[in-house]
Amino acid sequence: MSEKSIALRVRRVAAQCAQLSQLGVDLDSVRDEDSLYEAGMSSRASVNLMLGLEGEFDIEFPDRLLRRDVFESIASIASAIESLLRS
Repeated sequence: MSEKSIALRVRRVAAQCAQLSQLGVDLDSVRDEDSLYEAGMSSRASVNLMLGLEGEFDIEFPDRLLRRDVFESIASIASAIESLLRS
C-alpha cells in the first residue's frame, strides 16, 4: 500500500473523526503537511481520530507513537501507519 493511498484513507477518517467540520474547517483545504491542531483539532478529537484510524487500518498504535507530533498532520499520521503496516 502506497503512502499516498494511506494518506487518502487517513484524510477520509479525519473528515469523520477530527471534528474540524464542526469548526467550519473544510479538510479538503488542509494540505497533508498542515497542522491539524492549528486547523482546530482538539486533543479529545485526536483520540477519536486515533480510534477511527485503528479501526480503518486494523492496527493498534503502540505507546511510543501516542505523541502529539504523530497526529500533527495527515502526512505524519500516514508515515506512522505505513511504518506499522510494514512491521
